[in-house]
Amino acid sequence: MESDMNVLGISEGFHDAGICLLRNDQIHFASHSERHSRKKGDKWIHPNQLPKTHLIKPEIVAYYEKPFRKNLRRLYAGQRWQKPRNKYDVCFGHHESHAAAGYYTAPFDECNVLVIDAIGEWDTMSIWKGSVENGYMGQKTHTLKKLSSWKYPHSLGLLYSAITQRIGLKPNEDEYITMGMAAFGEPKHDLENQLWENNHRGVGNLFPEARSEDLAASIQDLYERELLKLVEMCPHENLVIMGGCALNCVANSKIKNKNIWIMPSPGDAGSALGAAALVRKKKLKWNSPYLGTFIGRGINPQEIVKELLKNKVCGVANGRAEFGPRALGNRSLLGDPRYDIKDTVNDIKKRQKFRPFAPAILEEYADEYFEGPMNEYMQFVAKAKHDYSSVTHVDGTARVQVVKKDCRSTIRYILEEWYSETGCPMLLNTSLNIKGMPMVDTWKDAENFMKKYNVRVF
Repeated sequence: MESDMNVLGISEGFHDAGICLLRNDQIHFASHSERHSRKKGDKWIHPNQLPKTHLIKPEIVAYYEKPFRKNLRRLYAGQRWQKPRNKYDVCFGHHESHAAAGYYTAPFDECNVLVIDAIGEWDTMSIWKGSVENGYMGQKTHTLKKLSSWKYPHSLGLLYSAITQRIGLKPNEDEYITMGMAAFGEPKHDLENQLWENNHRGVGNLFPEARSEDLAASIQDLYERELLKLVEMCPHENLVIMGGCALNCVANSKIKNKNIWIMPSPGDAGSALGAAALVRKKKLKWNSPYLGTFIGRGINPQEIVKELLKNKVCGVANGRAEFGPRALGNRSLLGDPRYDIKDTVNDIKKRQKFRPFAPAILEEYADEYFEGPMNEYMQFVAKAKHDYSSVTHVDGTARVQVVKKDCRSTIRYILEEWYSETGCPMLLNTSLNIKGMPMVDTWKDAENFMKKYNVRVF
């Protein structure tokens, strides 16, 4: 294709729809549909979402999976035939799009790519090889080759979702709560044989006398063991992990001796980026995860710090929205981690009281306060070397956001001001939303949040 061609990638039809617009090797815009429709996990592209591409007309529209193959599997599973609402020019495989979203944004050319999710068309887990080939006139082409795959109904991700439903949570949405709940239980129940069952419709009342915490610990234990087996099958020192299961930060932290990249939106919405990238088959310039709707009001870090010093929780809605499920400073709720503010924030967000929050910390001080794997996207857990309970889980770990010196978010300036005033280099950071609702996207959303929940948003 021509180097200046605009490519729109779309993911829709099932859950967590999204779009991504590429201009040459630049990611011009990427967003989750739910942020525009205000419907959690919205499976359709929202009409107001496409104009957010700044009215740039794409020459090619790419779809993130192959609808005919997907619908054959759906019929096999007893589901209804369903097709995309938006027209497209080319389509790729579901796992291929997952793999591409990771590989074409990764900081290395040669690697293995591991994709784990509930199910695509038929694949549930797959391993790929990313490499560089010399093409015409010495031009380099980055290619993906599938090495192996596992097929429906055998699915690690589907079983994790089924257990999430079994313990009273919402599948395809609350798996992260299951992961957190696991720390309160013991892996007493053998779920390995269940992997070979069709868990598409759930697991019923499996282990009827079991505590929810023990079931959560059991599925988390199984997932970690199976993940490490899959990693052993990936010989390259560079590893990309994609699919919804890539958000299991506890399991990710168990991987050793690998250089790991996880694109911050590894689920289905992120596959819109992968579909667009597959049209180009060249590396994309990954500058930051701040790729969504822009709010340009400007903020004063000193004002935010003054609010935080009053032991108040405050919000930040500034700059471009994060692409992915993690709030990284541009659509965040912030609090002082030095005292037990966890219950206050959980009350605002209407979450379970046991759940802690993530710390955002200045890069230069991260090793003083935490030990273990950390990065700027909250994709791992590290052992806390402090006693701030609001940002530490019951097992002594925290999902750390390392805020680098070149971070493209005002969270860096807020933290610098906070450190100057308090000597503490971290803040509690969670998403600017309540449970079951999408993150704030526009300033209008922020104003509504302020009125409804009595939280000041800057």
